[in-house]
Amino acid sequence: MQSQFGKNTLRSMAACFLCGAGALAASHLACAAPLSSVLFEQNTWKEIQADIAAGATTIIVPVGGTEQSGPFIAVGKHNTRALYLAQQIAEKAGNTLVAPVIAYVPEGGTSPRSSHMRFPGTITVPPDVFEKLLVSAGESFQVQGFKLIVFVGDHGGYQKYLQKAAETLTQKWKGTGAKALYAAGYYTVVAHQYADWLKQKGYGKDVGMHADISDTSLMLAVDPSMVREQALRASGTPSSADGIYGGDPRRASASLGQAGLAMQVNAAVQAIEQARGN
Repeated sequence: MQSQFGKNTLRSMAACFLCGAGALAASHLACAAPLSSVLFEQNTWKEIQADIAAGATTIIVPVGGTEQSGPFIAVGKHNTRALYLAQQIAEKAGNTLVAPVIAYVPEGGTSPRSSHMRFPGTITVPPDVFEKLLVSAGESFQVQGFKLIVFVGDHGGYQKYLQKAAETLTQKWKGTGAKALYAAGYYTVVAHQYADWLKQKGYGKDVGMHADISDTSLMLAVDPSMVREQALRASGTPSSADGIYGGDPRRASASLGQAGLAMQVNAAVQAIEQARGN
């Protein structure tokens, strides 16, 4: 099975060959970059059409969220991580594109303010609106020719809605050869396999539920600019009043986060391969 990266590389090689020897030096930079990307939004409709015809009929819908994550992690944490990981999953699974990140998700109530909406920096939408968005996105991809629509969610509060949307779409598409997949392992591996790994490494008291050592380490491994190091190291005793729910994040590191990211990618790829029947 040829990966999307492989197809893009071949496209680049062909483009560079056509540049011609006389223009090679002047056009080197333009020819070096792939003409296409696993990111759906960075392709033209012609390129997407060609990718589908060539067998890239799986698309990942990364679901993030905009919420507080303690006083030291930027509120776009879930969006940044979901997009980064979706690209890794797509490259590893092959023949897969990545849809734009869904950044508006249920995060609590506005009147009265509840859950993460108690803090500035959080955006919420009603669950029924969110479900309709997921279903509509899935239908948009299915009518274009995608056969496997994969939902991966980086935040715990909406996992049940991802599952429901996948079940609704799969039932609706019965007999068409298309289906939707809720890749649950992408999220659950963090609270189980990754948490267990951290405990085995001596970080048991640092593992919590939100903005803890695991959450912070994953963010450091993806984009350290999203973590305010000075505020992190000076955070003191973790408190829910500061948006930290259990665990101590101060020993977080990118190296610890890399292990968790690998677990998430592997869990999602395994789910995709099983759904494909590989």
